[in-house]
Amino acid sequence: MSDHDQPAPTPAPGPDDEARRQFMLKLSLGLSGAAALAAGVPVVSALLAPLLQPDPQTWRKVGTLADFAVGSTHLVRFENADPVAWSGVSSESAAWLRRDSEHAFTAFSVNCAHLGCPVRWEAGAGLFMCPCHGGIYYKDGTVAAGPPPRGLSQYRTRISGQDVELLTAPVPITNISS
Repeated sequence: MSDHDQPAPTPAPGPDDEARRQFMLKLSLGLSGAAALAAGVPVVSALLAPLLQPDPQTWRKVGTLADFAVGSTHLVRFENADPVAWSGVSSESAAWLRRDSEHAFTAFSVNCAHLGCPVRWEAGAGLFMCPCHGGIYYKDGTVAAGPPPRGLSQYRTRISGQDVELLTAPVPITNISS
């Protein structure tokens, strides 16, 4: 073998090489940590923001006392408690409002407690019915038949002067007494 065929001997690492390796290791770890932090901030804020913000609730006028006869049930429409400018018609919601007496109303969510499908009021039967999965509710909102695990959610109601108002929430998820 000639001198040209043999690999050149590798010089032993010196103190400068070791310092360079340590610097590159620390730089790589620092940049990786910064990238992980930058990616994690939106995730953490998305998880924590709902816990830190109060539930928006707003009283919305849905009609006047003269609009509802005692014993009648009507579909009333209103704007959600947390509309955003670009939401369009998705910021609108509805409820079934029943006038129980001269000064008492009950308002039920239009969403079935099973999977959130819209329920309709069948006046002749005195029942709320979900056409999607067969959920049936009595006029007081309790489950009559089908898969719903609980009764219809309710909105709080009040009379303000001659106006009938509902305390709206983004999504009614619990039963609320009037």
